[in-house]
Amino acid sequence: QVQLVESGGGLVQAGGSLSLSCAAPGRTFSNYPMGWFRQAPGKEREFVAVITWSGGSTYYADSVKGRFTISGDNAKNTVYLQMNSLKPEDTAVYYCAARSYYGGSYYSASSYNYWGQGTQVTVSS
Repeated sequence: QVQLVESGGGLVQAGGSLSLSCAAPGRTFSNYPMGWFRQAPGKEREFVAVITWSGGSTYYADSVKGRFTISGDNAKNTVYLQMNSLKPEDTAVYYCAARSYYGGSYYSASSYNYWGQGTQVTVSS
C-alpha cells in the first residue's frame, strides 16, 4: 500500500536539473520531519535530505550539499526536492519518507514509518 505519492522522476543528462514531489494525501505531516532517501543497485538506502517542519531546519548529505534543495508546503502536505547540477552518481531510486512521531534520527531510514513508492532518477553522461 502506497503511503506517500511521489512524482517527477525521469532521465536527464549530466549537469541538468530535475524536481521531485511527494504528497501525503489525507494526512498532515506539518509537525514532523519529511525527507528523501535514495538507493542505487547493490547499495543500501542512503540519506539525501530532510526538512524538520516543526523546527524549520534543513539538512543534506555531503554528496548533494549545494546542489539539492528540499522544501515543503504545509497547506498541500507536500515536500519537494529540487536537484541541480546532476551527476551520473546521483542515479538511483529516490524515496520520500515521513514519520508520525517525534524523536529518532533524521538520517536513518529505520526512523521513518511512512514511505513513497520510489521514483527512478537516471543521469546520463
